Amino acid sequence: MIVVQKKKSGASILSKKQPSIWQNANFIILLLSGVVIAFGSKIYELALPLILYHVTNSPVVMSLMKGIEFLPNLFLAMFIGVFVDRSRKKAWSLWTVFLQIIILFILFFSMENGTPPLLLFYVCGFFLMTCSYAFFNGRASIVKLALPNKMLTTANASFNFIFTFIGIMGPAITGLILMFSSLNSGILLTAVSFSIAFVILLFLKFDEVPSIALREGFWKEFKEGWIELYRNQTLWLITITVIFMNSTAGMVDTTVVFYAKDVMKLSDAELGLLLSFAGIGGLLGSLAIGRIRLKWRTGVIVSVSTLLTGFTYLMLFTTENYIWTAAAILLNGFLGTISSVCIWTFRQESTPHHLIGRISGITGSVFKLSMPFAIFASGWISEISRPEVVFLIAFAGNLVIFLFCRFSALWAK
Repeated sequence: MIVVQKKKSGASILSKKQPSIWQNANFIILLLSGVVIAFGSKIYELALPLILYHVTNSPVVMSLMKGIEFLPNLFLAMFIGVFVDRSRKKAWSLWTVFLQIIILFILFFSMENGTPPLLLFYVCGFFLMTCSYAFFNGRASIVKLALPNKMLTTANASFNFIFTFIGIMGPAITGLILMFSSLNSGILLTAVSFSIAFVILLFLKFDEVPSIALREGFWKEFKEGWIELYRNQTLWLITITVIFMNSTAGMVDTTVVFYAKDVMKLSDAELGLLLSFAGIGGLLGSLAIGRIRLKWRTGVIVSVSTLLTGFTYLMLFTTENYIWTAAAILLNGFLGTISSVCIWTFRQESTPHHLIGRISGITGSVFKLSMPFAIFASGWISEISRPEVVFLIAFAGNLVIFLFCRFSALWAK
């Protein structure tokens, strides 16, 4: 009888169907709002540099715009993490989206009334990226609060797939939008899409428990994050590596736009299509990363992907052929996704839950530490010499970074 009862008990447990994540209202809301915001962001990320290119025809001005967009990560990200832990997550997200809507409308109406000063573009770019980073930092906390733990893996996999797909289609669609309308319409479309996302986020419903951090001092919490990062030596070594990896990547990402317009003489639509190959590579990388992580250690993946990414920069240096350039961008997107997802996953796995916001903020800031300066330098190199020289310098930089990884403790981690 006991055996029979155990079998019945086991059968009853197995017969209980787990609720589908697609039946969870909060997941649907987070997915839809994230899709709309990601799509809108892709539009203005391409539109702003193109607007500046058409106004000034200067790689220095374009690179300065990209550099300024990274300043929030450099100066504010480590503090934003503490504020996110202290805030009501839903209200935080709504305010960050609302402020972006206001900034975009200001930028749009200014352009409709003439050519605004460059300072306005720089100021708006800075605050747009500040609010964007603040939103996605808060969103990571919302996912953990609004969804059951058993759904987190499936939810993150779904988010990653959808956002990668937008990475594929976003630049191509943006190029088509800009081809059939004015560049200003890209800014307006982004503002409208963010407004839709704001309305969707209003329907989020979940319990927010006041954080213990509210009873602690700001600087004490801030210090705890740094102590934890240094204690995690593998993550610390990865952080140092990513500082330089992001520098070379930022130089190339900025220069590719100017290179495609000034050297390859591509139209806006052709440029959008070319950049979409990075998304295709990213999608392939997101499908492959699971198996890759099972076979190799984190340190090896980060090191080897850095070396191979350097060779994609060398591919860009060698020829102006459209197909060859597209292949280089596709491989770059593939390797970049493998590296970034591996680093992001390791950071989540190795960080205590109550410190994840601060660790994300601190590493997010340190990761971008040298990017503004590297991006600005790439603009001057393109101006003084040729854009292709930037690709060669980036290749050499990645080769040096690989040698550092190979002969440091990171290789064995």
